Amino acid sequence: MLIKYYKSEFIQELSSIYDGAEAESFFYLILEEKHQLKRIDLALNTDFKISETEVQKWNFILEKLKQEIPIQYILGKTNFYGLDFEVNENVLIPRPETEELVNWILSNQQIDKPTNPLRILDIGTGSGCIAITLAKNLPKAEVFAIDVSETALALAQKNALTNNVEITFLRKDILETIDLERQFDIIVSNPPYVRNLEKAEIKKNVLDNEPHLALFVEDNDALVFYRKIAELALKNLSEKGQLYFEINQYLGEEMLDLLAKMNFKNTELRKDIYGNHRMIQSTM
Repeated sequence: MLIKYYKSEFIQELSSIYDGAEAESFFYLILEEKHQLKRIDLALNTDFKISETEVQKWNFILEKLKQEIPIQYILGKTNFYGLDFEVNENVLIPRPETEELVNWILSNQQIDKPTNPLRILDIGTGSGCIAITLAKNLPKAEVFAIDVSETALALAQKNALTNNVEITFLRKDILETIDLERQFDIIVSNPPYVRNLEKAEIKKNVLDNEPHLALFVEDNDALVFYRKIAELALKNLSEKGQLYFEINQYLGEEMLDLLAKMNFKNTELRKDIYGNHRMIQSTM
C-alpha cells in the first residue's frame, strides 16, 4: 500500500478525536520511528509502500490513539531538549514548559560562570529529564536526583545510561525527609501541583494515562511540596544557591508570597511560551 494513501486514512480515522495538525504530527512521529523517514523523505519519495504486515502494525498504533493513549507511551519514547528519553505510564511525559525551566537554569549558568563544579539536585525526577539534561549540558556538575517511585527511578537510571551521564539517584519521600545531607548549589523541582478542582481542565489522555501521584495535590494545601522543598533548601542550599520550581499557573502570587515569607531573595516569576506563570526562581 502506498504510504500517502494510508496517511489520508490514518488522519481521517482520528478526525473525531484530534485536529488535523495533531493527527498529522502523530503520523510523522510513527513514520520516523517505524521507517526512519522524515517528512522531507516522504515528500521526495511519494511512491513509498508499506507491506500488509506493516499496515497491521500501523493499525495497532492507530487503535491505541483512538483510545487516547499518548503517542509517547505508545512509542515508548519522547524527545526533551534534544535528547531521547524512554517513557512509560510510571512517569509524566516531559513537556515544553519544563524545557523552558531547564533552559533558564542553563542560561543563568552561562551568565554566572561558576568557577567551582556545581552540585545540583532534582527533586521528583520522574523520567530523569531535568537531571539528565542538566548533567549533559553541565558536564562538570555533580547531579543528584530524588523520586519516591522505584519504577520511575529505574526508568530514570536507564535514561541516564542511554544519554551517557552519571547521576546519583536516591529513593526518598520528600515530604518525610528531614535533611538532604549535602549542600547543593542548585535545587530544582517540578513537583505535583494540579489541584483536584482543576481536573476538568486536564485532557482525557493525560487524566486517564499519566500517573496521578506525579500530577495532583489536595485543594486545601496545593503548595505542600513547594513549602517542604523550600524548607529543605534553607538548610541545604549553599550560599547564593539557587532554587527553581515549575509551578501551577494559577498560583504564581501565592508562590511569591511563600518564598518571601521564608526570606528567599531575588525571586523572579516567569511566564511560559503560552503566557502562563509557570516557573519561579529564588536565591539564598
